[in-house]
Amino acid sequence: MAELVANCPRCHAQKITFDIIAAHVTYVKYDWQQWYESFCKCRHCHRATIFVLSENVHGNYKLVHEKGLLSFKGAVNTYVDIEGFISLKDTATTEPPEHIPDDVEKVFREGATCLAVGCNNAAGTMFRLCIDIVTRGMLPEEDANGLNKRIRRDLGLRLPWMFDQCILPESLRDLSACVREDGNDGAHAGTLKREDAEDLLDFTIMLLERIYTEPARLKLAKARRDSRRSQKE
Repeated sequence: MAELVANCPRCHAQKITFDIIAAHVTYVKYDWQQWYESFCKCRHCHRATIFVLSENVHGNYKLVHEKGLLSFKGAVNTYVDIEGFISLKDTATTEPPEHIPDDVEKVFREGATCLAVGCNNAAGTMFRLCIDIVTRGMLPEEDANGLNKRIRRDLGLRLPWMFDQCILPESLRDLSACVREDGNDGAHAGTLKREDAEDLLDFTIMLLERIYTEPARLKLAKARRDSRRSQKE
């Protein structure tokens, strides 16, 4: 039977062996890395946990794809990394938009998890950090048209400048004022309500989709079209 060595979240045994009863592929990253939700039973307390596993970049993932994770005898830790386990935080977590950078996705997921468990101030701060990371990377290298160190540093000043320079879509300008105010409240005053955090979530999703998801989808659609045209020639 396939096994997993991990810390048990139920009895807190350290580096205990789990029997892997089932493993379901939930999605694929980078066109090769399969992520699993694996139903496992602890050999110490005999209770079950669903672990989230991802295929290790240094492991023989092609062999795993060929044989299947459950076909291995002994521990599969050389083939997969333990990303976490399913718990209350996963009950209402919002999935991030497609085709966004890994660092932005990580922050977004943290914010969505905070929102799912009612930590509104933490969620607002994480969504604001998403916006900060994205917009900071879009700034030109040279200072021009009023751009300076203070604008580069302060998100509250950066957003209006980027709208004025047509770097960000004008249709998002009105909502951006709310984002700045709510984000600052979450970071400094701790006064965000759930609806405030959800407003920040909505804006973050809209921004990420406009900056990353839509261009990537268009690029993929063009590639499919070009492929169809080349096959006819």
